[in-house]
Amino acid sequence: MTIIKTEHAPQAVGAYSQGVMAGDTLYVSGQIPFDPLTMTVVEGGIKAQTDQALKNVFAIVEAAGMTKENIVRCGVFMTDLGMFADMNQVYEKRFEGHKPARAAVGVVALPKGVMVEIDAIAVK
Repeated sequence: MTIIKTEHAPQAVGAYSQGVMAGDTLYVSGQIPFDPLTMTVVEGGIKAQTDQALKNVFAIVEAAGMTKENIVRCGVFMTDLGMFADMNQVYEKRFEGHKPARAAVGVVALPKGVMVEIDAIAVK
């Protein structure tokens, strides 16, 4: 097992790692829309938050020597599934035609009051 860490994604603030490689598989911890430079939530609603959460996921994937095309599954956690279409629009644009398996789940609350959190699994 190898711990993956990058300054291009928010630093872990709890008992977890940004990512963990187990063999050829990378498990990316849930990423909330924190700007890694300021460690604050980005403003601009669900679209801006989805974009930042995915930037954070992609930064960890890249730190493991992979690209977004190596992502095979994402989990999307949202506090309001009524915003699904807006989230999905940004998600689809960021993935540029790559379509990993995905689950989107409505939750009561997320850390720091954010609207979305995204985790991922990537394979070399």
